[in-house]
Amino acid sequence: MPAPPELPNCPPGIEYLSQIDQLLIHQQRELLEVITGFETNNKYEIKNRMGQRIYFAAEENNCCNRNFCGSIRSFTIPIVDNTSREVMRIVRPLRCDSCITPCCLQKLEVQAPPGIPVGYVIQDWHPYLPKFTIQDERKENILRIIGPFLPCKCFDVNFMVKSMDETCEVGSISKQESGLLDMMFTDADIIGVQFPLNLDVKIKAVMLGACFLIDFMFFEYSQNK
Repeated sequence: MPAPPELPNCPPGIEYLSQIDQLLIHQQRELLEVITGFETNNKYEIKNRMGQRIYFAAEENNCCNRNFCGSIRSFTIPIVDNTSREVMRIVRPLRCDSCITPCCLQKLEVQAPPGIPVGYVIQDWHPYLPKFTIQDERKENILRIIGPFLPCKCFDVNFMVKSMDETCEVGSISKQESGLLDMMFTDADIIGVQFPLNLDVKIKAVMLGACFLIDFMFFEYSQNK
């Protein structure tokens, strides 16, 4: 792929996001996880709609955090381009995952380049629906994510991305069925995210980060959850 042109107010390394309206995140199957049942660090290929890999992401974590905290674990996920340059970093702290604890809900920070926040994903309290707010680097609310009542790993699941007043749908985050073998033996998923082509490139990066949070919260198999 040709290198995209430099853009004003665009963090270096994510200029390509300005040219696309969709990303596909393929979680790689881990043979060790299949054989032993122990949770391993997740690895992902991030591709465009033509199947070309544009980024690679790998979870950084320790064995105790992965296997004792399960799907609510904290993590850092560096995202590198095809030259192995780290262009983004996703950071999730360890927090509760329960609708009865509205004072301590999930959140995630997206940095681009690493160390410089460009936005946040904040879980909103709701008694029965998964809801999140996408914020920019100034923590101003930009978009809202609304999921279905009972997200199920066995079927395709769609989370709608809407305007803050929830009257206009502007995109989606979807979990796509990855095949019976994958569902039986691993927690490998395919997550697709769609957004307007002219959306701020930083908010596109935050929506990419939201995919990882949603994947961990609803589709990461764990006996601890």
